[in-house]
Amino acid sequence: MKTLVIIPAYNEEGSIAKVIKDIQQHAPSVDIIVINDGSSDRTEIVAIEAGARVLTLPYNVGIGGGMQTGYIYAQRMGYDIAVQMDADGQHPAAELPKLIEQAKTYDLVIGSRYVEATDYRSPLLRRTGILFFSALVSLVTRQRFTDTTSGFRAAGRKVIDLYADYYPMDYPEVESIVYLKRKGCNIVEVRAEMQERQAGKSSITPIKSIYYMIKVTLAVLMSALRFNRTAVSK
Repeated sequence: MKTLVIIPAYNEEGSIAKVIKDIQQHAPSVDIIVINDGSSDRTEIVAIEAGARVLTLPYNVGIGGGMQTGYIYAQRMGYDIAVQMDADGQHPAAELPKLIEQAKTYDLVIGSRYVEATDYRSPLLRRTGILFFSALVSLVTRQRFTDTTSGFRAAGRKVIDLYADYYPMDYPEVESIVYLKRKGCNIVEVRAEMQERQAGKSSITPIKSIYYMIKVTLAVLMSALRFNRTAVSK
């Protein structure tokens, strides 16, 4: 099936080439597009030199806007599967074939660090946030999830179309799952090894983490309310 790997990237010149080369090694038949999200470094040039297509946004719009750009591209170019991967090397390309194969059956496949035991070890604060959001989404969707913040995902054609039409702009991973459940999508988690960031540094500061927790919690609860109202009206 025609498959596209979407890599949103903001100032990731130190890791982007290795990420692209790893994908080319483990999944040589897929296409790769880097969404260069207004980077001020050499991300665009390094990605092109590594062999990827690059769409450069004129300014930084965040991961939500970057990913929706990728999904719109996938929709317009007729891709059957679109895979989201981080530009910092946290998602090993060796796990790609597993997600792509499952995406032939399910609407969305999430690479999870916790659905089964893996070697990944997260800091206590981050692990607490992952547990909280996984429990919240499991509650409102009535489906068990273990890693709702994972950005390692493979989407089938139905989800490509849905995400091209709407994708949360700010810290979108958690809310986007609830959105798909409202649309009747089949979602599955599969075991996926992940590793630490290979270069650069995360843009999420302690203050942003607090904002993230509040904002995403409210977004999920509001989305759940809309879902319940729709179910009642039917």
